[in-house]
Amino acid sequence: MAALTEHTTLPTPRFDAPVRLLIVVAPYYRAIVDGLIAGARAAATSAGAGVDLVEVPGALEIPTAIGIAGRLADYDGFVALGCVIRGETTHYDTVCNDSSRGLALLGLQGLCIGNGILTVETMDQAVVRADPEGMDKGGGAAAAALHLVALHRRWAGARRPLGFGRDEPARDVIRLAGELDGTAGA
Repeated sequence: MAALTEHTTLPTPRFDAPVRLLIVVAPYYRAIVDGLIAGARAAATSAGAGVDLVEVPGALEIPTAIGIAGRLADYDGFVALGCVIRGETTHYDTVCNDSSRGLALLGLQGLCIGNGILTVETMDQAVVRADPEGMDKGGGAAAAALHLVALHRRWAGARRPLGFGRDEPARDVIRLAGELDGTAGA
């Protein structure tokens, strides 16, 4: 039964070219996010990645900031860091679900994102997860982003042709107007 509770951590990827990560932080719980940032920076440094950091007002703004940076800045990957602790209202559910959904949608669009937004019931749970010497969820989020960057670089040149197969022959040009001998075109 013990094998079911063991966690596997992939080795840190190695890179031939420099990697730039942007850490996007919602600092609402400053003491918690400082631990997440320390873990993320340590993981990035161990892989030789450069890191920039920006802060946004809350967890809901993290996906928007990453989306903007993905379009306008030159980063290989992104690390989302923040902490949402359940309160008395359903706002917790909205923030958790919408921030996670936003990050997932950006990931499906091709951005390399490690999600380190803690969603916990208590401050004690947050402290354990944020501690770089504990669960190190900040380091884990940076490692996830680095693994996705490595995959992106590995697959970047492997484009599939449109159609049914890789070895598909070139298609004939379809003319909408012109002579059948090909001397005139639209």
